[in-house]
Amino acid sequence: MKRISILGSTGSIGTQALDVVRGLPEELKVVSLAAHSNTTLLEEQIREFCPEFAVCFDEEAAKALKIAVADCPVRIGTGMQGLCEAASLASADIVLNSVVGMIGLRPTLEAVNAGKDIALANKETLVAGGALVMQAAKEKGVKILPVDSEHSAIFQCLQGRPPKEADLDGKALARLILTASGGPFFGKTRDELENVTPEQALRHPNWDMGAKVTIDSATMMNKGLEIIEAAWLFGMPADQIDVVVHRESVVHSLIEYCDYSVIAQLGVPDMRVPIQYALTWPGRAPSPVKRLSLADYGTLHFALPDEEAFRCLAACKKALHRGGLAPAAANGANEEAVKQFLAGKLSFLGIGDVVTEAMERQQDAACDSLKAILEADAAAREFVRSKC
Repeated sequence: MKRISILGSTGSIGTQALDVVRGLPEELKVVSLAAHSNTTLLEEQIREFCPEFAVCFDEEAAKALKIAVADCPVRIGTGMQGLCEAASLASADIVLNSVVGMIGLRPTLEAVNAGKDIALANKETLVAGGALVMQAAKEKGVKILPVDSEHSAIFQCLQGRPPKEADLDGKALARLILTASGGPFFGKTRDELENVTPEQALRHPNWDMGAKVTIDSATMMNKGLEIIEAAWLFGMPADQIDVVVHRESVVHSLIEYCDYSVIAQLGVPDMRVPIQYALTWPGRAPSPVKRLSLADYGTLHFALPDEEAFRCLAACKKALHRGGLAPAAANGANEEAVKQFLAGKLSFLGIGDVVTEAMERQQDAACDSLKAILEADAAAREFVRSKC
């Protein structure tokens, strides 16, 4: 039985992870839950899964939760300290990090330093701190298992990669191909995106996600973040990672070998599949989702992304090429820009503009400490606020 800490248990990924646990009660046990402030749902989860420790990041909400579950044998924590304790809990074997944003970086580092394997659904961890996290994981012998559907697809495809002794020059793997849904505005020109409202941007055609992730999909920032994340997860240079828009979200991603053989992972668009694979790897278990029927789809479509209309994608590619703290600046600028857009203080196209400018303003510097990453993040956010 694997014992799991779930960070972000009341969000989209967290609730689906708990659905996976329900289906595999003899294989998975929840020992810790962490959420931001949804005490109603967190209380329900505590009563159902009986963790030994639970965290409500918001201090006032944590006080209310402690009273609500006073009859349960659970300790309650709060703030970053609580989140880091949940991430490094002695009884946990694996930590599912599904919190949204830069807030997930420090708990990831705490989990790695505690020797916990990571099921990673927090893109920002590797986007902003990839060098730091991957070096720490290597030193601690910790596995970073991808939860994003695209990275999980690549990870699954790579199970058939030639062994090292058969790939002497290390060039058998030629390319990673990430698929993108294209969000709600696929095919729109830059002029047509001029007056997009938050309500329009929040209407994703395929996936049910939180507001920030949904806006990232609409701007294609999510795909830019995933390119950076893939570079760290799989040790691939930027020029060997491509993106193709695939509206049906059936082909989750592909890999290409040097002989131009292309291997893809397919399935119905349901996040419980990659979540479950990360939690049960290297094994597989019966799935809670329906079986894929290609005949029901009939036709699958593919197209190149428009980097002129969706500037965030191009900004992330440039940030990856620059390296250092440039990705942290791009990520921090985007988090603040999405917040300002949802508040009506920044236009939809303005998100890509300020992300690009903040990334370009970031001086070349090594990503060698948490302090440096947080400073680059804070500077980018302040720059965006100055533009709104």
